[in-house]
Amino acid sequence: MTSTAPDQNRGWIRGALLAPDELVSDGVLAFEGDRIVYAGPADGFDGGGWPDPVAAPDASLIIPGLVDLHCHGAVGSDFTTADAEGMRRAAGFLHAAGTTTLLASTVSAPRDVLLAAAGRLGALAREGLIAGIHAEGPFLSPVRCGAQDPASLLPPDPDFVDEFLLASDDELVTMTYAPELAGADELVDRLITRGVTPSLGHSDASDATAAESLESAREEMEEAGFDGYAPRPTVTHLFNGMAPMHHRSPGPVAACLRAAQRGDAVVELIADGVHLDPAMIRTVFELAGAQNVALVSDSMAATGLGNGRYRLGPADVVVSGGTARLATDGGLAGGTATLLQCVRTAVAAGVPLADAVLAATAVPAEVLRLADEVGTLRRGLRADALLVSADLELLGVLRSGNWLRAPENT
Repeated sequence: MTSTAPDQNRGWIRGALLAPDELVSDGVLAFEGDRIVYAGPADGFDGGGWPDPVAAPDASLIIPGLVDLHCHGAVGSDFTTADAEGMRRAAGFLHAAGTTTLLASTVSAPRDVLLAAAGRLGALAREGLIAGIHAEGPFLSPVRCGAQDPASLLPPDPDFVDEFLLASDDELVTMTYAPELAGADELVDRLITRGVTPSLGHSDASDATAAESLESAREEMEEAGFDGYAPRPTVTHLFNGMAPMHHRSPGPVAACLRAAQRGDAVVELIADGVHLDPAMIRTVFELAGAQNVALVSDSMAATGLGNGRYRLGPADVVVSGGTARLATDGGLAGGTATLLQCVRTAVAAGVPLADAVLAATAVPAEVLRLADEVGTLRRGLRADALLVSADLELLGVLRSGNWLRAPENT
């Protein structure tokens, strides 16, 4: 059967398919409008009356669209400081690069800058371009601020959560906080009361402080209900922006790993080949389990572009050899990889393909309370899927039933 150009409203793809519980060697993904109507073995689908299928190339694979909990921008635009059109360009690029669902992350900045960004990003969320906002700060440790502007860091202020929610029209989804700061407990209480997921990070906390904060947050989230999902706090890019783990001073890392291993927290990993050694990526998956790990890109404005000078919020960043560093002190300043590139790096590090995909799809979808909408290839969910080659190069992107990048054989 020959292939024709894909119908934007109705179509199907035939090839190897990564279903929720198995790899289907001869599978079909069929969609109508923006919904999946079939995902499973080819012999269970009747293509009569349908357009000709998109035939996946040999050795390629159909996987769910990726879900990124932590990205700051792309193609020259920063989600904290860009205008609305720049933000749309960044989101559009990330969609076409395989990240079909994303949170837009802000960095620490003056209050008026953050509230203005919240307004612009809230509008993008209502358009369906982003799934909401992740505020990385400003309630972070000055000792572990990383690329965050020290002058913009503040003591925890629960009232600012309400201001941000008002400015964004309730589109704040997650917020990073340092649990050792005075007032952090009250901040976490306010976040959970408002339906926002707390994310421990940029912290110099002791093991005990981090463990207590995560345990308390998990218990409060369970009591709050969180729309019927099994709620749990997250950890902002584990290892990065944290006191390093030492055998006589474990710091927050050990507590976060234990919480993840119990299923009480989800730990983010920036698996871009720069922020973490490959052995560490593999180790976290083996210790915590893929169901408790969320791969993130931490992408910044240079993503999709080349070397040069960029902005990360108020910070001046120099990108060389694909690595983003602060112009002032050379510290790492976000990532330049897409989430699909991070999946590829995790697999190259020894993480099983199904585990790496799970950590970039279903796990973050659960954090976003969108598991009934995105993150797996299942009937009734949004028609978001990627066609990738055997080495995880991108061949096609389907988002909401529309081809953002059509396979070349169509």
